[in-house]
Amino acid sequence: MKLYYSPGACSLAAHIALLEGGLDFDLERVDLKTHLTETGVDFTTINTKGYVPALVLDSRDVVTENIAVLDWIASQAPTLGLDGPLGRTRLIQTLAYISTEIHKSFKPYFTGANDEEKAKANKYINRRMHWLAERKTGKYLFGSEPTVADFYLLVTLRWAAKLNIAIPEPLVALQIRLLERPRIQAAIEFEETPARRTGTV
Repeated sequence: MKLYYSPGACSLAAHIALLEGGLDFDLERVDLKTHLTETGVDFTTINTKGYVPALVLDSRDVVTENIAVLDWIASQAPTLGLDGPLGRTRLIQTLAYISTEIHKSFKPYFTGANDEEKAKANKYINRRMHWLAERKTGKYLFGSEPTVADFYLLVTLRWAAKLNIAIPEPLVALQIRLLERPRIQAAIEFEETPARRTGTV
């Protein structure tokens, strides 16, 4: 299978999850401005929505939307999900919260909004992160081991840090803990090194 990603985008969560889950996959970088992949393919022929992540399975089926991609990865690598009759439901619930309440709220920063709109977004993001921090149940969101939700949250925590948005202390600790994991370090290094090309992981 192949993950189409763009450095700095939310697709980093899927990249990390695939590595942490021990799954075999290829990577192909996408320029979101030109919609071309690094091999010159028109990305909209792969995902007509034009944004990442897009995960092309061995069956040639394409999975898009971070929540769906991360849910699929957790189904293939159960250690990245949650046990119990409501485990998957709770995981999707958290992924949806991160996507709709936190990720989406960064939009003013990414679309050149004015300072007032950015200030409002800053307060909103911080408040929504506090809600998660208050419900964190261990070293990670759901206990002693990370799930795909932690990886998605990490992406937004890194954005917040770069944009000087205050992060609640419990989530600062979570971020530090995640960034100490070798496979997460590998994913970030891969994506942030300009010379990187398509590769098998």
